Amino acid sequence: MKNGNIIFKTMPSIHSTGVTAGPLEKKKSVFAQQFDKLYEDERCDLPTNEDGHRQLMYDAVMIALSKAKKSPEKIDILLTGDLVNQMTPSNFTAQALGIPYIGLFSACATSVSSMITAALFTDAQYANWIVAGSSSHHNAIERQFRYPLEYGSQKGATAQWTVTAAGAVLIGQNKPELPSIQCATIGKVVDMGMTDPLNMGSAMAPAAMSTLTNHLTGHGKTIDDYDTIITGDLGSNGFKILKALANESGLPHTKNFRDAGEEFYGKDPTFKAGASGSGCSAAVFFSDVYQKLCKGEYRRVLLIATGALLSPLSYQQGDTIPCIAHAIEITRDGVDTI
Repeated sequence: MKNGNIIFKTMPSIHSTGVTAGPLEKKKSVFAQQFDKLYEDERCDLPTNEDGHRQLMYDAVMIALSKAKKSPEKIDILLTGDLVNQMTPSNFTAQALGIPYIGLFSACATSVSSMITAALFTDAQYANWIVAGSSSHHNAIERQFRYPLEYGSQKGATAQWTVTAAGAVLIGQNKPELPSIQCATIGKVVDMGMTDPLNMGSAMAPAAMSTLTNHLTGHGKTIDDYDTIITGDLGSNGFKILKALANESGLPHTKNFRDAGEEFYGKDPTFKAGASGSGCSAAVFFSDVYQKLCKGEYRRVLLIATGALLSPLSYQQGDTIPCIAHAIEITRDGVDTI
């Protein structure tokens, strides 16, 4: 590995995925029909939002395992994370599953950082089966990072809506007919001095650009090598900035650029700049993008998940928002098709 660039010699495969989402996502997300399970109740018929949050992740994992006809006892490692204090929902999910567990925090970039970590374990042949993923819950996250929901605070155009969703992937040894992980790039923290938690897309865009440039340079690729380069989740505001940065850097964006946050709610202005949350990119990557890979509609994709590494404490103390982006490259048929 050099400068965060990783090549996986054995090209671990993604054997199955599971995606769950809440009632608002069932009604408003353009991807709802591609999700595996949709709930009628925000709390999944449990006492608290946090209980519902961990149920989202538990069900996503069990769905991914059921598709591959695996039980939790057959899984070597669980790698997952969320945005709640000390990742409490993920911790309780791990307790319920009984799988050896490492909690990961990369904020909304956890969907990809967990996949990278899983691929590293698999490539080194330390594990045969690993579940990776991430989740978020609107009510649980909004009241922690911003305002009490009951307060009814009005948000500006740059704000994004934290999704109630979870995504899990089962990663194992290479199987040529499945989408496989060829390489990745671990991002560097980028801090542009921004302090507004209601404008995270703008804060994260430079981190996405940094990782995109590093990945292309480090792996000898160009933008045109990919059927899609999809970020998550910059939202409309951050995505606009990323495309401007790409143009300025001599990387003219084309129609293969996408952003999970911008697309999640169909650009409905009700959701301001779009969607966010560590369940956003997980839900889109592990449903729409994965399904297109399986069908052969995509042959090579680059997933770049972005995360704002703030906490309630750092925000309350007026600190800036350090940001991160991690990239992972997935190909169809386990071979270099481009």
